[in-house]
Amino acid sequence: MFNWTSTQRNVAFASFASWTLDAFDFFILVFVLSDIASNFHTEISHVSLSIMLTLAVRPVGALLFGRLAEKFGRRPVLMINILMFSIFELLSAWSPTLGTFMAFRVIYGIAMGGVWGVASSLAMETIPDRSRGLMSGIFQAGYPCGYLLASIVFGLFYSTVGWRGMFLIGALPVLLLPFIYFKVPESPVWLAARERKESTALMPVLRSHWKLCLYLVLLMACFNFFSHGTQDLYPTFLKVQHGFDPHTVSIIAICYNIAAMLGGVFFGTLSEKIGRKKAMMIAAFLALPVIPLWAFSTGSVMIGLGAFLMQFMVQGAWGVVPTYLTELVPANTRAVLPGFVYQLGNLIASVNATLQSSIAEAHGNNYGLAMASVAGTVAVLICLFVAFGRETRGVEISSSPGKISEQPR
Repeated sequence: MFNWTSTQRNVAFASFASWTLDAFDFFILVFVLSDIASNFHTEISHVSLSIMLTLAVRPVGALLFGRLAEKFGRRPVLMINILMFSIFELLSAWSPTLGTFMAFRVIYGIAMGGVWGVASSLAMETIPDRSRGLMSGIFQAGYPCGYLLASIVFGLFYSTVGWRGMFLIGALPVLLLPFIYFKVPESPVWLAARERKESTALMPVLRSHWKLCLYLVLLMACFNFFSHGTQDLYPTFLKVQHGFDPHTVSIIAICYNIAAMLGGVFFGTLSEKIGRKKAMMIAAFLALPVIPLWAFSTGSVMIGLGAFLMQFMVQGAWGVVPTYLTELVPANTRAVLPGFVYQLGNLIASVNATLQSSIAEAHGNNYGLAMASVAGTVAVLICLFVAFGRETRGVEISSSPGKISEQPR
């Protein structure tokens, strides 16, 4: 990382910050689910439908913005993405009814859906091949970093600004646009492909690689259940099941998101040494013995420790995903296909919040039981799916024209 050029560092920061601020806007919602339910006089499980809707439409955004990024470049499309999700985060604050709030979250979800694929392709196509494992971990750490920022903002400002004010603060990602405009160049791989007039048609790729696409969608469904199943209702678990005050909830969330960032960078870097598959499988497997401490312990210290260890493993496994998907898919689909299969997996996993809250409410608000059931199941499934996948460590995606290779070194 220290040998990167200033341009490569700017691209890495912009990609990381885009995903961080996107996640920040998303996770503001999980901290105020119970408040929105009270405001609109409904159940938490009804409000959690907004999480499901946001996740369900993200494949639309991934396909739409990914195709635009293949045609017009990663940089301008990423800027449009950021502008759109900032606007609809702002509008969410002024929702007069639950129905209006849901509608704004749907459009926000479409805008959010494009960021991961476009930003990750921009980063992976710009940084040196030897650093992709590290960059993958750093980029994916943007997700828990966004959750961390939401935790801090919740702890500092919620009691003053309320749930609507939280969404107003969520419009701040728009401030990233000037940096991208002035400091971030277009992907050199995309520029080289445009010079060669390479085709970016998606349907032929889907037809010829349908088995790979199906595998990746199922894998990403498990990964998204793993992530959302351990994160989205955790603040509600802390507030409703354990009765912790906002300050305690914020401190615990800050701790487990720091762990998530560390885990992503650690396992992403480790994947350069032991391979992508082993790194993901080790992280997912090690989450299993942590579940009792994470979901069924009592007291803020033990619960906080369990949350720290769980998110280190969950986001550790996730830290390998950006580079793994980038290396698996054909070169001329990197802005659209990784994000598309990722968000289709999100579509399948979009039922998570509603599923878990319904299970919890049916068992006396036992959110720990609901979360443990999902986390344990998908941790095992991830190990099985990854075991049957192809190892990609060492695949080159050089940025120099005429020097693009996809064979392992």
